[in-house]
Amino acid sequence: MDQALPVSLWCEDSTGGSPQLRARWDPSVSGHRVIQRLLRLEERYMPSMLYVTLIQRDPQRREEIAKWALEVCCDCGCDEAVFPLSVSLMDRYLSAYLSLPVSPFCLAAGCILIASKLTECETVTADALCSAAEFSFQPSDLREMERVILAALRWDSAAVTPQDFLPHFLSSIEERGESELLSTLRRHSDTLAALCVCDSRFLGAPPSLIAAASLNCALRGLGSKESPHLAAMSETLAELCQTDPAVLQCYSEMIEFALRQRLRSGLQPGPTEKDEEVENERPGTPTDMREIDF
Repeated sequence: MDQALPVSLWCEDSTGGSPQLRARWDPSVSGHRVIQRLLRLEERYMPSMLYVTLIQRDPQRREEIAKWALEVCCDCGCDEAVFPLSVSLMDRYLSAYLSLPVSPFCLAAGCILIASKLTECETVTADALCSAAEFSFQPSDLREMERVILAALRWDSAAVTPQDFLPHFLSSIEERGESELLSTLRRHSDTLAALCVCDSRFLGAPPSLIAAASLNCALRGLGSKESPHLAAMSETLAELCQTDPAVLQCYSEMIEFALRQRLRSGLQPGPTEKDEEVENERPGTPTDMREIDF
């Protein structure tokens, strides 16, 4: 009788360091029907107007926590969808309670942990988040904060973010003959959308409008399209997100101005400027996105 081969029943994780495999983009899950569904859902996950008003009066603390969350997501190699979703969770939690917990960074870390579990196969660990916060809280505190956040949001954590709209908007642009530089447009749009998530001036704006304005700003910044063509693309984006082209243009200019502020201040938050200075320094031509190191 042949000797049976040894069989291991252990389900061990591979430590080979192979890159995470992701499914290819499926055109059948895009289109006008999907965008309409996202537009109906985004209103459900907007923070309250009271919270938006309070934050915009004193935005420094919220922006500090959001920028810390962005640094942690970058250091941990998180997917681009983790950061905007984590900030959305944080804003919705604070919108319900209108007060910061004892450890605001534990709140941000808890939101990152939840967002990572929702969007990634290999999630960020609690130990990594505690290390990023220099162990100002322990893994047990982080897990307790995770339960508190989920209870406050009634486990409704899969919010709609600008990154949910970007692939559908890009797909629509590709269908209309703009197949060139799509990967560059996506990368620049992701960066500009992350800038808007950090900036409290964009708090309360619909994610669809942020996504459309970021993509419109990226198109303008690349400087590879003629003006009539850019106008047609802006009209298309305004139609997709169901907003007025003038509103889309206004938000695109706001993103341009915020980007110029970050570049002038070395990516550090600068002093608040007066409304007259904002109006006078509003860019008449878009920043060349190729000059920025992403």
